[in-house]
Amino acid sequence: MNQIAINLIAISVFLMTLSTLLGPLIHLSPTIPALTMVGFLGIATLDNFSFQGKGGTIVLDWLARFSPEYKERIIHHEAGHFLVAHLLDIPVTGYTLSAWEAWKIGQPGQGGVILEDSEIAKQLEKGKIGVSMVERYCNIWMAGIAAETLVFKSAEGGGDDKAKLNQFLTALGFEEKVFEQKQRFYLLQAKNLIQENWESYQVLVEAMKTGVDVEECKKVIRESAT
Repeated sequence: MNQIAINLIAISVFLMTLSTLLGPLIHLSPTIPALTMVGFLGIATLDNFSFQGKGGTIVLDWLARFSPEYKERIIHHEAGHFLVAHLLDIPVTGYTLSAWEAWKIGQPGQGGVILEDSEIAKQLEKGKIGVSMVERYCNIWMAGIAAETLVFKSAEGGGDDKAKLNQFLTALGFEEKVFEQKQRFYLLQAKNLIQENWESYQVLVEAMKTGVDVEECKKVIRESAT
């Protein structure tokens, strides 16, 4: 069972326990929390087997969005990916800032930046990829964590980014024992890029908050650099 389904089950158990404690005080029938728990368990099971956890991701993301900091972290995280990709000449073709937006276009997770990665795919298929291309993509994957760390002093997201980086390193023939070292190296590289272009990063964050399209995001980055 994936982590999303486990989280849904944990929520249902918590609600069941809370309703059991508070039920007598508010005259709540014990049938209601029991049916609620059955419903949550059913949703978790269906989501796990039929939707690969995507439904649970949307629910948990929606609940988390009641926290202003959570929404800010998502935007700052994705802006980090966007800016570093733009600076390294990897075209950005789109972005999403919620699990629902991501689901509608077939993207996993709570959101993300969509890259035009046909070039790297072609090079990987040939079993040959240049050092420059490797460096660029690894920096981009660690840029979300770098941005969160710079703004909030810690990163809560980025698990998927690390997984992508590790899969990429595996495809290139690196051993697992060097993954953490590589992550730290590219995290530092991404941090430096964002700090060197801090004004561009800040205006990009504000643009993404308003939901402007990719071309407008690129425009504000270019204008801030002049």
